[in-house]
Amino acid sequence: MSPTNDSSRKTAVVTGGGTGLGLACVKRLMREGYQVHVLGKDTEEDLRDPSITFTDFDVTNEAAALDFAASIGEVDTLVNAAGIILHDRREFSTEGFRRVVDVNLHGTQIMASALHANLKARKGSVLNFASMWSVFGSGRNPAYSASKGAVLQLTRSLAVAWAEDGIRVNAVAPGWIKTRMSVNAMTDPVRSEAIMRRVPLGYWGDPEDVAAAAWFLISPEARYITGVMLPIDGGYSIA
Repeated sequence: MSPTNDSSRKTAVVTGGGTGLGLACVKRLMREGYQVHVLGKDTEEDLRDPSITFTDFDVTNEAAALDFAASIGEVDTLVNAAGIILHDRREFSTEGFRRVVDVNLHGTQIMASALHANLKARKGSVLNFASMWSVFGSGRNPAYSASKGAVLQLTRSLAVAWAEDGIRVNAVAPGWIKTRMSVNAMTDPVRSEAIMRRVPLGYWGDPEDVAAAAWFLISPEARYITGVMLPIDGGYSIA
């Protein structure tokens, strides 16, 4: 399908929108009446819906991002949910570290920069995906932690730089949420028990919890909020 917009509806672009937290955001935006362009490499569900256009997409490809921006017209919201994590100590290799940073950090920057003019035309907003590991280090995943820490600083920097264009830039910081990315921890009884002992609310979050927070930051209710990172972690970051 061609990435054209219905000018009578608000338009969102969601990277990584075929799976996990990105997909939850897509569903919430659809319920709010948005036309959604989903960019990603994978899908968990059949995304055939007149409100959705799915494009197989690599967020690290700057030329593709610029071509997409030129084709889509004005944009109300960009959600940068595309991200990867590598297990089994692969992030300790130079190749693995670079790959994770390339997708999580450079991909976020590439998409935001490519769509700047599209967002400016609507005085839109950007919602980046940081993480609880934007604040904490991880002995298992140094590249993921480093990339998400950088996403937080990118969010703050773009919020300052683009405020004069009417573009708000914020981030969510998910904690332990029930997604494919967390399946290793969820299915390991020892790790899962240790994690839950630290979460004051005592349970794993659902993707919809993150989508609700994302929607708040996107919505007009947050019109005077920019440059923030909102944790959605059941209190993990304060325990």
